[in-house]
Amino acid sequence: MTDTQPLTPQEALGTLLAGNHRFVTGIPEHPNQDAARRTETAPAQAPFAVLFGCSDSRLAAEIIFDQGLGDMFVVRTAGHVTGPEVIGSIEYGVSVLGCPLVVVLGHDSCGAVAATRAAVAAGTTVRGYVRDVVERVTPSVLAANAAGHTDDADFIAEHVRHTVDLLLERSRCLSDAVAEGSTAVVGLSYRLADGTAHLVTGLDVDVAAGAAVVDPE
Repeated sequence: MTDTQPLTPQEALGTLLAGNHRFVTGIPEHPNQDAARRTETAPAQAPFAVLFGCSDSRLAAEIIFDQGLGDMFVVRTAGHVTGPEVIGSIEYGVSVLGCPLVVVLGHDSCGAVAATRAAVAAGTTVRGYVRDVVERVTPSVLAANAAGHTDDADFIAEHVRHTVDLLLERSRCLSDAVAEGSTAVVGLSYRLADGTAHLVTGLDVDVAAGAAVVDPE
């Protein structure tokens, strides 16, 4: 990305998807990862996006979106499940740091979703605090089941959409920012095998020749 914060949610999303395109095609720029950037960001941060994703070790946000120090405010939990601390962290990114974009990032072969599907199918519970993760993913699994879905991708997409909706329902800060047009909350799904991030819900964005052409819904 450039050293200036994108002014619009569309520009921020375009920057992320352009970075993902570079990562997928094997031509990453590794921006903002040098000593100069480290010195520049030491006094303060001005990220252009909040990235709320799954804790999966294969989802290293700065790598898959080809970003660097100070570019993204990253919040991660197993299965990108929410709680007060998570929502507070995301609100901090928007209200204090001024991020124009919040991205919920899901991925295929998600262990949290798979464990929840198995628990729902068997009518069993999970031991320990993992049970809290499963319980928070359960509404998404039930909704996907009710819609007749069977493919993993459909369950992942449903969970991403559910998380986006949940953030907007529970956070007045986020919903007000979206209503004002200063921030957008979108959902992406990441494919582990090929490294691509695909839009599930939110803004419509096309990325061509390294530049983002964006249109709001």
